[in-house]
Amino acid sequence: MPDIQPGDILGELRVPVTRFDVVRYSGASTDFNEIHFSDRRAKAIGLPGVLAHGMWTMGAGLKLVTDWAGDPGRVTRYRVRFTRPVVVPDTDEGTEVVYTGTVTDVVDGLATVNLTATCENAEVLGAARAEVRID
Repeated sequence: MPDIQPGDILGELRVPVTRFDVVRYSGASTDFNEIHFSDRRAKAIGLPGVLAHGMWTMGAGLKLVTDWAGDPGRVTRYRVRFTRPVVVPDTDEGTEVVYTGTVTDVVDGLATVNLTATCENAEVLGAARAEVRID
């Protein structure tokens, strides 16, 4: 990897998510909680509608880091805090999650990358941080 410095920006990743994507992820993860496919059930417990899985939101953002690093095996640690759900409307377009990343520290061959993830201008992940081996 080229010379990595704090302040380096990874760029931006825009990831669309539709109800179809949420249902497919439900099957892949075996998480069949009805809040991921039924507006009626989601609203019955006070949610605004069908939600994307938090782990999908977390995993989709890591692509920005792995593309930047050039090798997913370089990621040594990744953690996030879920701050707001991603509501997925029942439309062909669904919604979009926008990820950005910035290198905040480089120590002993590890770069720390802070990620932001927003959906409809609201932050959906907090304290999202990856450590990437750069040597």
